[in-house]
Amino acid sequence: MRFGMNLLMWTDTLSDNMLPLLDELKAIGFDTVEIPCFDLDNLDNYAKWGKRFDALGLARTGTAVRGPGENPISTDPAVRRKGIEANKRNLDCCAAAGCSVMAGPIHSALGVFSGKGPTADEWKWGVEAMREVAEHAEKVGVTLGVEYLNRFECYFLNTAADGARFCREVNHPRCQMMYDTFHAHIEEKSIPAAIRALKGLLAHVHISENDRSTPGSGNVRWDQNFDTLHEIGYHGTMVVEAFGLALEKLIPATKIWRKMYQTERQLAADALKFMQTEVARRWK
Repeated sequence: MRFGMNLLMWTDTLSDNMLPLLDELKAIGFDTVEIPCFDLDNLDNYAKWGKRFDALGLARTGTAVRGPGENPISTDPAVRRKGIEANKRNLDCCAAAGCSVMAGPIHSALGVFSGKGPTADEWKWGVEAMREVAEHAEKVGVTLGVEYLNRFECYFLNTAADGARFCREVNHPRCQMMYDTFHAHIEEKSIPAAIRALKGLLAHVHISENDRSTPGSGNVRWDQNFDTLHEIGYHGTMVVEAFGLALEKLIPATKIWRKMYQTERQLAADALKFMQTEVARRWK
């Protein structure tokens, strides 16, 4: 099992300012970092950072998100095409940086709502778009970790069952699911049933507390999560996704208005210890 930390706790760009942070995460004991892949026009920078991560001995996964002007399920074919092409560019960035997985809500636009659930056309457009993206993922050697979100962030994929059905209809080995304990805590009636629905489709896991602070300190049903991840044979990466106040421009999206931990370092260290302890109890 690999253990990672999502860099969106601190930054949404890859710059030299990150070097002390990366040294610190390595010293804490993380072997993986999850990097934001938002700068789609700077492929060379991702390639440069891929070499730096190699030198540091840090594996990486990437995260991406789609916005209103590049929505793969838009009624406008031109907007859908922009969404597909943006996902492909994201994949190119991930490949350049050496990411094994590109995770995130790449199926539809974050924070865009129609006032109702997904239509049959939106579902068809989403499946068609993701199949084309998955074909590109195969070419660049990166696996998609499609993330379902809670109903307050999107309306297209809200449960593990939704995501499993979606991936099966895309029907491509590079189109897999990711599971986030935060979203599941909000949406799922049964955590075990949700995780079991993803058996054979699960490429990535986010470990995230119900308030997005230190995992293990809140109300998520952790025993059920770890027990069932072990039951289905998950052996991928577990990445801590927590948000704070360091990255001001992310605050409107994360809705984090107050500091719920002592320091970012404390959160990272406590989260890693929590994951390692829970995994050691189950995975032998």
